[in-house]
Amino acid sequence: QVQLVESGGGLVQAGGSLRLSCAASGHTFSSYDMGWFRQTPGTEREFVAAIDWNGRTEYSDSVKGRFTISRDNNRNTVYLQMNALKPADTAVYFCAGSTGGNVKDRVNYDSWGQGTQVTVSS
Repeated sequence: QVQLVESGGGLVQAGGSLRLSCAASGHTFSSYDMGWFRQTPGTEREFVAAIDWNGRTEYSDSVKGRFTISRDNNRNTVYLQMNALKPADTAVYFCAGSTGGNVKDRVNYDSWGQGTQVTVSS
């Protein structure tokens, strides 16, 4: 288990960019697979992107080509660069950590941040 704190959310116009950060506390961060999920009111948390312990990445079809996930193990931080934002991207974005399993499935994550709001205006 690792403690996670997201930051960088805010209000942006459609077509704009935003960079989210997730700061982790703990000495085992480098061994974790890290993911970003998002959730709107009344919906289930949705997979967005993930990066495993070796730097390999995976994205949902809805964000592929627009979002980029990265990690800096020296700073215990994972990032989500979001470009060409759409109103449909509006959600609370959560950072999560996993010790194994399919990174697309939220059941495999045992550490979650509190979330950061991203709002994209049209």
